[in-house]
Amino acid sequence: MPSVVGLLEERERAARQRVGALQAELREAEAVWERFVIARETVGVVLAEARGGDEVLSVVVAVDRPVRTAAAGPGSAVPVWRDGLDVGVLAMDYRRLVDVLAGGSGSGGETMCCRQLAVSLGLEAVPAKVEGVRSKAKRPVTRGWLTEAFTMVAGRASGS
Repeated sequence: MPSVVGLLEERERAARQRVGALQAELREAEAVWERFVIARETVGVVLAEARGGDEVLSVVVAVDRPVRTAAAGPGSAVPVWRDGLDVGVLAMDYRRLVDVLAGGSGSGGETMCCRQLAVSLGLEAVPAKVEGVRSKAKRPVTRGWLTEAFTMVAGRASGS
């Protein structure tokens, strides 16, 4: 006759495996969804450039894409910055980048190189960490949150 603790451990193990499978399925679905979002945004940019204006971009990007007010989770997409968005829609890693560049960590909001940014984030100034920060900072640059020189775009740190 099996023990009660043994039965509970068996059920816990089965539940943990089910959770792991569901989390893997969720990550896969989110990756597919993110690719569609990026594709739609890219088409919007291409169409806007082809027509020489921002009208198409705002229409294509805004369709069926409500402004999220809940905090983003790890690995989530960085939305294109637009009026009404604050740093709360960014995942924690991106929020930390924006906070450091906005002066929230005592940096004063000046331009920072990736090495300085890594140190400000509490990371070692070794090439692997610096390159990781550079890679992470590129997405907010392409989405309008930061400039290429890794500074905050004026007025984009509201709500932090």
